Amino acid sequence: MNNTIRVFSGRTFSSDDIELIKWARTTYPKLPRSEFAATVCELLNWTTPAGRAKTQQCLSFLEQLEAENIIQLPKKAGNRKDKSNLPQTAHINFDTTKITGKLSSFEPITLTIAKPGKELKRWRAYVNQYHMLGDKWVFGSRLQYFIKSSDIELGCMQFSASSWALKDRDKWIGWNNEDKKKRLHLIINNSRYLIFPWVNIKNLASKALSLIVKQIQHDWLKEYCFAPVLIETFVDTEHFQGTCYKAANWLHLGKTKGLGRNSKSEKPNRSQKDIYVYPLQQDFKACLKGEKPYKVVDFDEQV
Repeated sequence: MNNTIRVFSGRTFSSDDIELIKWARTTYPKLPRSEFAATVCELLNWTTPAGRAKTQQCLSFLEQLEAENIIQLPKKAGNRKDKSNLPQTAHINFDTTKITGKLSSFEPITLTIAKPGKELKRWRAYVNQYHMLGDKWVFGSRLQYFIKSSDIELGCMQFSASSWALKDRDKWIGWNNEDKKKRLHLIINNSRYLIFPWVNIKNLASKALSLIVKQIQHDWLKEYCFAPVLIETFVDTEHFQGTCYKAANWLHLGKTKGLGRNSKSEKPNRSQKDIYVYPLQQDFKACLKGEKPYKVVDFDEQV
């Protein structure tokens, strides 16, 4: 099997592609079938010419692999469709009254996970309305947070699966491809960060970053049964300077290549972004290279 080439729905799959699918299944065991298929499309760049994931074709291919005992997919859901993880585009009228003052006047600042249902729908509406990237699909594991002062919502944060190809990061870690396949899930990406435009509280953004690095391992462990050891993020320098990340002592590693996922050229076709990272524990490089174990719990031991 590992030495063969497969063709399915006009797509050629190498043995490396099959191994990547198996790796993704092990890495994201809690994803429903449809989300796992979308994740595989993202990893393999299996899209239409317009850039949309070929989820249905991928799902059929995955089911074929399952029939051959190459992978085991999650159980099929019943007829009830769970739409809690789909982007919600409905407009919500928010209270945009100006909020200004010193950070000390709003302490304590807290970060709370947006729970599926009304909270997550409101989180998505905020991001769709006020974040320049909107609430696009993010594949794999993820957690969304509200930044709050008491019951007042001040902003939103999202953490999700890390990027596969990031040359400056991988060189800094000292990774080879085998290390990366086994332990990429130990890096998470701060894929959305939004302080609401009507909120003007000096140092709030860096304060929230200082809080998340103290609780994200616990939250991720509780949700996904392992703790990440490194956070990464990208700053589009055409629009931002990364001031809050610098103030919160994140490390600047370099720049992205400015290539889209489906780019067939080495010539940048979009803005290059600054790469920032924050280690969540001192021995993070040893964990990422397999020299030390990372914190993980069995499903039966979950709280």
